[in-house]
Amino acid sequence: MQSSSAYGGEVFDMAFRQFEAVANHLDIPTDERQRIFLPKRAVVVSCPIHRDDGSTAVFQGYRVQHHLTLGPTKGGTRFAANVDVGEVAALAVWMSWKCALAGLPYGGAKGGVTVDPHTLSPREMEALSRRYMQEMIPFVGPHIDVMAPDMGTNEQVMAWFMDTYSMYQGKTVSEIVTGKPVETGGTLGRREATGRGVAYLVGQAMKKINLSHSGATAIIQGYGNVGSIAALTLASQGVRIIGVSDHTAAFYDPKGLDVGALERHVRERRVLRGFSNEMTIDPADLLLQKCDVLVPAATERVIGSENVSKLQCRILAEGANGPTTPEADEILDQRRDEIFVIPDILCNAGGVIVSYFEWVQGLQQFFWSEREVMDRLYQALQRSYDQVLGRAKRDNISHRNAALAIGVETVMRAKATRGLFP
Repeated sequence: MQSSSAYGGEVFDMAFRQFEAVANHLDIPTDERQRIFLPKRAVVVSCPIHRDDGSTAVFQGYRVQHHLTLGPTKGGTRFAANVDVGEVAALAVWMSWKCALAGLPYGGAKGGVTVDPHTLSPREMEALSRRYMQEMIPFVGPHIDVMAPDMGTNEQVMAWFMDTYSMYQGKTVSEIVTGKPVETGGTLGRREATGRGVAYLVGQAMKKINLSHSGATAIIQGYGNVGSIAALTLASQGVRIIGVSDHTAAFYDPKGLDVGALERHVRERRVLRGFSNEMTIDPADLLLQKCDVLVPAATERVIGSENVSKLQCRILAEGANGPTTPEADEILDQRRDEIFVIPDILCNAGGVIVSYFEWVQGLQQFFWSEREVMDRLYQALQRSYDQVLGRAKRDNISHRNAALAIGVETVMRAKATRGLFP
């Protein structure tokens, strides 16, 4: 099977190569692979808005729905300058495997708008958010495709999405999106879920390799919502955070960074830039510093063949989607005894798991406490973690291939059971 020409780029090719490797491991017949891998639907829209200066600007928007075999599709919407349909399609595919691994009744989806959100005023951000959802209304719904936040979007954007969809329906439909503010039907713990999930799984990995939280060190690459919450949670457990970065700056101090001060700085400035003049480091070099836990929580393909051999961590916890290339994976597989990998579709699944909880609460109009949400989250993550480690040991494969094998196999069996219509 060859990657479809409808989708291009390094990220989609990476998702395809991962699938092919697992499909070979599972002995999936060649004529069945395209039906499992290729997205069901891709939507490309133009989103015109009035700028504050009176001009009109048009932004390209995308939504890819991978499969609806297990239920509605589910996935975030990112606003970023480098978004394209190939990247969005790859993220939708990964979301399918992630949901299947977690046992959620979803197929994967992803959306995006090609825009740097930092160049938009608050009014322009609202206008673009509402226009994007307006264009998506024919293709989404609480039982068709449920959106969530991602890079460049947040709770407020989800509230605008929900309000726009609700106005067209003539009633409030809070379950059309997850990751909303609690005041508009969101769930307690959703914003923190992915970062807390990363920290929880790091804790399980530390137990596995007999590493204590006290005295352990961590580097967080990508100090956004996921990275910052993971850093705060790990620090509260006794882990020393020695390095952080975002798209504006990187800081490193082997003695440890003041995470509380970092959090206050980012709350005021929105970015890490300006936090310190003494602790700056090249962002690429930050990944290579010696630490116990390395959390890439930014973008795809930051660990490749050129730097993977130089990693000095004991645990690689992938908070981002697709941070490790297939070439780097081959080298990591040779370093299994040195580096314990928590693959992305397991490591960052906390967000979609709690999004599922939010969706269920919205459909039932019955809401849980934050403690209930977190307890259910950790139970779900522990179940997936145990399955991945068990599969990896049984088949003598990497943690990534074990996680992908469980996800792909789940989707494959569901499609086989339902058959091909008509």
